[in-house]
Amino acid sequence: MFDLKGHVALVTGGNMGLGLGMARGLAKAGASIAIWGRNAERNASAAAELRELGADAADFACDVTDAAAVDAAMAATLERFGRLDSCFANAGGSGVRGPFLSLEPHAWRDTMDLNFHSVVNTLRAAGKHMAEAGHGGRLVVTSSVASIIGLPGGGYSSSKAAVNGLVRQLAIELGQAQITVNAILPGYIETEMSLDTPTAFRAAPLRRTPSGKIGTLEDMEAIAVFLASPGSRLMTGQCLVLDGGYTIFPM
Repeated sequence: MFDLKGHVALVTGGNMGLGLGMARGLAKAGASIAIWGRNAERNASAAAELRELGADAADFACDVTDAAAVDAAMAATLERFGRLDSCFANAGGSGVRGPFLSLEPHAWRDTMDLNFHSVVNTLRAAGKHMAEAGHGGRLVVTSSVASIIGLPGGGYSSSKAAVNGLVRQLAIELGQAQITVNAILPGYIETEMSLDTPTAFRAAPLRRTPSGKIGTLEDMEAIAVFLASPGSRLMTGQCLVLDGGYTIFPM
């Protein structure tokens, strides 16, 4: 059920962090992987790592906030692999931070471009191919627990909440084409970058996590494989929280 041999997956922002973690899991399960990212050097490094795991992997430079660039990268991906079975729209970031009353309108637009419009661009291109090819597919978005609990100091929470709404909308619109659409809402996940943060910051999530465990990239590997696999065929329109219970702990 979780054997992905013959499966082609796209991971945007797949050259580091959560995206690379998901790509590793897909590669280990036998999938071929397309890595999209703005940094060509990191793209190439990530693709080389996936090939060392035995995967057929290729990388493509793409700024997913640019719809034309997304369409061009999709065309190149399809030319290289011939099909696309799953798309993980993972690229995004924290955006511009600051108090609500002080942020200029452009700061909100920039954050929405980074975390919402980029997802629209990516899922539109991937979903169009899947629907036209007639083989169905899996669309997965990296959202955040910040879309549930709120995070002050910018438009990040709002942009991720918009992503959750998009997932539910597209699950309805694309269901008849046998395309499932889901979101992963990670809590604190230990990555290469987070290891450089202060110990006190890294320990803070544990104080309200019932499991007493911090998420790892292996957790991202596992959920990515499940959502790409036939085992998730009846799951769609869902926002899957991956946080060890952080969002349910009473404080």
